[in-house]
Amino acid sequence: MRTTVGIIGAGPAGLLLARLLHHAGIDSVVLESRDRAYVEQRQRAGILEQGTVDVLRAAGAGERMDREGLPHDGIELRYDRKRHRVDFPALTGGRSVMVYAQTEVCKDLIALQLGDGGPLLFEAEALAVEDADTDAPRVRFRHEGREDVLECEYVVGCDGFWGVARKAIPAELTRVFERTYPFAWLGILADVPPSHDELVYARHDRGFALLSMRSPSVSRLYLQVPEGTDARSWGDEEIWDELERRFETDDDWKLDRGPITQKSVTPMRSYVHEPMRHGRLFLAGDAAHIVPPTGAKGLNLAVGDVVTFAKALTHQRETGSAERLDAYSETCLRRVWQAERFSYDMTSLLHRAPDATPFEDRMQLARLERIAGSRAAETDLAEGYTGFPFG
Repeated sequence: MRTTVGIIGAGPAGLLLARLLHHAGIDSVVLESRDRAYVEQRQRAGILEQGTVDVLRAAGAGERMDREGLPHDGIELRYDRKRHRVDFPALTGGRSVMVYAQTEVCKDLIALQLGDGGPLLFEAEALAVEDADTDAPRVRFRHEGREDVLECEYVVGCDGFWGVARKAIPAELTRVFERTYPFAWLGILADVPPSHDELVYARHDRGFALLSMRSPSVSRLYLQVPEGTDARSWGDEEIWDELERRFETDDDWKLDRGPITQKSVTPMRSYVHEPMRHGRLFLAGDAAHIVPPTGAKGLNLAVGDVVTFAKALTHQRETGSAERLDAYSETCLRRVWQAERFSYDMTSLLHRAPDATPFEDRMQLARLERIAGSRAAETDLAEGYTGFPFG
């Protein structure tokens, strides 16, 4: 099998890249190790930055998002029983975010790809990327019980942290930067309308909490818990009681409860792999970087990566210049590190470390008071949350 761009992974990054290349008249093949049902059901991110929303619309994948997604013009910060709303459009010149689950983004992109795009092979496990530093890289993969080879001009690894793409970059050429956190998120899905019409980020002496949603009738909520927590160790009423404590305010706001349909624990880490390119192999998304979920940046960073690659390859086809392809890693990493900074800042602002001192507690409260009292500080948060420009 032969193509121009071999894409490993049919998450939102790989699927969107295939769509962008299709619009540019560049052929591609997408290899996905899981089956279609798994890809369309795995729960991941739910917040789309303004730039991601714009790209999905331009790629023809915005119709259902605009009909069913939930536009949000701000978030609420809670601390010390106080409430402060951050107004995104007023602070960013009109930018906002969209609540629309990654599962739905994948469903939309899969339907488009299968309808008029290039090959999308499910249950096609990539085994290795070979000859990445030549003009003819190859992806060895297993599909329908036999091994095959995908010959490409370029390979883009959108196959996540545990995928094979990053392993094709020689260790002596790489640098890794990472941080692990001594806490995690216990997340639940509940069949109850959200108790607030925008996301609520709560800093509490007992730990962080987040009120989010998946639809007008389904709530998504999170609790900070110790690293290594087993979700099954928390009873349903225990979860609701703890959420109620951490969201408490001095007014009459009330948290509505409902049946919990899913529980999971998300570990927290920051990770960056440099470079994001080796020869004709390009890394995108979690294959190259991971952020703690506090800043809602993971999916959006992956979108920025594939937009950068698609524009660079289109430029090369139109002008003959590989300048933008050569600058891919540097271009993406500028945005990646700003997103890493923002996610780290949000995490350290709102989570209570297990060994936190009274001084550190007061510093968190002082930082939150600064955001609530300074338009400059509030603007910095709003600009980061709604998204840094794509390269």
